[in-house]
Amino acid sequence: MKKLASILLVISMFGPMLMAQDLTSRFDAAKMRDRVKTLSADDMEGRGPGTAGGSRAAKYIADQMRSNGVMPGNGSSYFQDVKLIGVKADPDTTLYASGSGKDGTSFKFADDFVATTGAQTADVEVSSHIIFVGYGINAPEYKWNDYKGDPERYKGKWLMILVNDPPATSNEPDLFGGKALTYYGRWTYKYEEAARHGAAGVILVHTDRSAGYGWNVVRSSNSSWKYEIERSAGDKTPFLKVKAWMTESASARLLASSAKDLKKLQAAATKRDFEPEELTTDVTLKLHSKFEHVRSPNVVGIVKGSDKKLSNEYVVYSAHYDHLGIGEPDATGDKIYNGAYDNASGVASVLGVAEMFAKMPKNKRPKRSFLFLITTAEEQGLLGAEYYSQNPIIPLNKTAADINLDGVNFFGKVSDFVPLGADRSSLIDPINAAAQERNFELIGDMSPEQGFFFRSDHFPFAKVGVPSVNFEHGDKFLKPLTGEPYKFFMNYTAEHYHQASDEYHDWWDIDAMIQETEFAAAIGIKVADLSQMPHYKDMDEFSAADKARFK
Repeated sequence: MKKLASILLVISMFGPMLMAQDLTSRFDAAKMRDRVKTLSADDMEGRGPGTAGGSRAAKYIADQMRSNGVMPGNGSSYFQDVKLIGVKADPDTTLYASGSGKDGTSFKFADDFVATTGAQTADVEVSSHIIFVGYGINAPEYKWNDYKGDPERYKGKWLMILVNDPPATSNEPDLFGGKALTYYGRWTYKYEEAARHGAAGVILVHTDRSAGYGWNVVRSSNSSWKYEIERSAGDKTPFLKVKAWMTESASARLLASSAKDLKKLQAAATKRDFEPEELTTDVTLKLHSKFEHVRSPNVVGIVKGSDKKLSNEYVVYSAHYDHLGIGEPDATGDKIYNGAYDNASGVASVLGVAEMFAKMPKNKRPKRSFLFLITTAEEQGLLGAEYYSQNPIIPLNKTAADINLDGVNFFGKVSDFVPLGADRSSLIDPINAAAQERNFELIGDMSPEQGFFFRSDHFPFAKVGVPSVNFEHGDKFLKPLTGEPYKFFMNYTAEHYHQASDEYHDWWDIDAMIQETEFAAAIGIKVADLSQMPHYKDMDEFSAADKARFK
């Protein structure tokens, strides 16, 4: 789910140059380039989970680990099997809405809305009144509850929900984290909370400003196969029959069928005393989907550390190998979503780190061991990492940290990097030290309202208490970008994010990739050699989970 972030908020300014071990020469530029080219080639078919291309990519990654001395990470296997349910909605699906005294209104799949099912079955139908529930948040710590009234009123109903958090006010500048998005603002939470209230279907209102990207991204991300972790027999986790997104203009038309104004409802929803509105509109959706059971593995390898005791603890490097597979053709007719930046680049980087550690004499390696986790189905909602966090190969109380790489710099060398989430824990200390040694500046993103912390594979580790960082490059290039690199960088979100045009080009600067990979490796070494594992700060929301994994 990589998206280039705008940058601001200095965390650590340039420090004095310290003695640093330069690992740059230990990375093979030709191998790194070849790994990106291979993983993002057309014959990988966009590496969709459960597809032939996805299987080829997983096998290639395992073969790369094996041939470079990285040991299997799951007993004698390089694979951790993840069982998924895949559904692909019929693109001819139409959503119908009718209001009291109004003619019926229809909405077209892909143009007006997209939808998938959480029922893990091929055919579902939801037909009911629709209730507008504002931001769809129930947060007692903020004294905020959008689900007011009789709890039974939501069962079996359609709910329309706004994404993101309610905005902070002058009286409450820190409401829901102020400018920073909390998990309450994420679309995943909206679906989860609605399911807990017994809703049958949810329509999330998309706006470019709230998402940080256009409808084209929502459309391309939801027009092909969608996956969930297969529920086991007897699993009582609540689910939604239909999970939908709708454009802002289509949402306004739907509400107008009940003589309601979207802008007025959006304004009302920003207040704590907002009351949900049950509309006169009936919404009907009969959703037919292709349906399949698939297996799509995480790829796992290990390199043992040098210390007799500490080698039983592990530093994790993670990167996702999946992308969107084959989807809607773009204007050029290209329908293979190659995912070169997102995230063949991250996989190539992690494989480079794994190879470097594997080739070290054992007595020269860092003290702790390393687990290299190349995940499936990140683009489907962090599913591979979520599965691993609930079924860890290395016990959580033996897992020191997760360093996640999602989109590695190929534009040009920089002087700044983004250790997203590291300041939540003592993990920031070894990262600061490694940055100071290289005279790098550590920065945060200036779009915290878009919730980048919740959007990649480090987040499932954070939820179970493992200190985690999503490691990204900044935008202070040592040489100004020009030509194709400049255009790709500046237009990435609008033109290439989750689009078929995210492809490898020969102008990629592999030295920039090695710079970021070397920095990530140096951080791992420092974490592996710490006398004590990192921990979340006591006031952080993940501190309780951190403490719980040692009980």
